[in-house]
Amino acid sequence: MSVESLVLFPQFTVKRCSIGEVGTKNPIWVHPNSLNFQRGPSRTKHLSIKSSSRDGVGDKDGVIIVDHGSRRRESNLMLKQFVAMFREKTGYLIVEPAHMELAEPSIKDAFGSCVQQGANRVIVSPFFLFPGRHWCQDIPSLTAEAAKEHPGVPYIVTAPLGLHEQLVWFLIAGCCK
Repeated sequence: MSVESLVLFPQFTVKRCSIGEVGTKNPIWVHPNSLNFQRGPSRTKHLSIKSSSRDGVGDKDGVIIVDHGSRRRESNLMLKQFVAMFREKTGYLIVEPAHMELAEPSIKDAFGSCVQQGANRVIVSPFFLFPGRHWCQDIPSLTAEAAKEHPGVPYIVTAPLGLHEQLVWFLIAGCCK
């Protein structure tokens, strides 16, 4: 089986690695336009960025926005608020929050909710700034485990938020309050 990633917005790069490569120090980075997604041998479903609408997300795609999760209720509520803003701004129909650990809903619960709402592909978008072990190992593993309960529903894991010049202005705005 392979874990692929897709871009929700064109300024982000994406990564493609096999489960055997997850956690390696030298992941393979590719440009979104060069990807023709193909699932592993057990699922020979082809995924194409060009076949989806609205920046790579189609009407039958479910989007899971996943953060680390916290023991602090207030922190977990912020993800729900962000998901509501994301849904409103993008117009995507199926968007669910998930926490990697420490809180509910889990990736497994969010995946099931997306499928229950009619998603025929699930896009897991880590709400993390930079790549790390959670992105390249933990989230793909938890997503693969969740997908086992929904055979025939492919999934992809997007790149973390990454570097963008707008982040500088957000940081400046936060410092100058």
